[in-house]
Amino acid sequence: MIQEAKIATSRVGVLIGKGGATKKELETKTHTTITIDSKEGLVKVEGTDEHTVSLLRAVEIIGAINCGFSPERAFEMLEDEDLILDIIDLSRVADNPQKLDRLRGRIIGKDGRAREQIENMTEVDLSVFGHTVALIGYPEQMKIARAAIDMLVEGVPHESVFAFLDRKKKEAKQDMISYYY
Repeated sequence: MIQEAKIATSRVGVLIGKGGATKKELETKTHTTITIDSKEGLVKVEGTDEHTVSLLRAVEIIGAINCGFSPERAFEMLEDEDLILDIIDLSRVADNPQKLDRLRGRIIGKDGRAREQIENMTEVDLSVFGHTVALIGYPEQMKIARAAIDMLVEGVPHESVFAFLDRKKKEAKQDMISYYY
């Protein structure tokens, strides 16, 4: 089985790693063979039918690295199969570079505080890179983080987004308490 992925040429070195270490580790952990065309940014992932799930996970990890995540963070998806990757393409709503910069700025916030707040309140990791916002987390928290980012993209004030996140966090805590008692 073969899957192909496109990666930004600026992220090829990150995928390969020092002396090929990252690529080699990904191949070993996913039982795949990875071929990278560094000029084109084309990545070919090959694996056997018995390792189809691992092959698809390798492609997902390559996608996470391409969206700005460190290999260490992306590899956490191998240790925990419940973690998922979600990629939001901002170019669908930002039709010019200025609008894209503004949206990225809203999501990151002053000194990275908005991004940090979303990460802390949802336990989802965010990477704002190029024209994408990538998230790694568990499905339930992912839905909440995604909703918060969508709100920011739509122009909802930060205070309202953080109030929404706070409410969701309290609801989750209440659900946990109810579940155990």
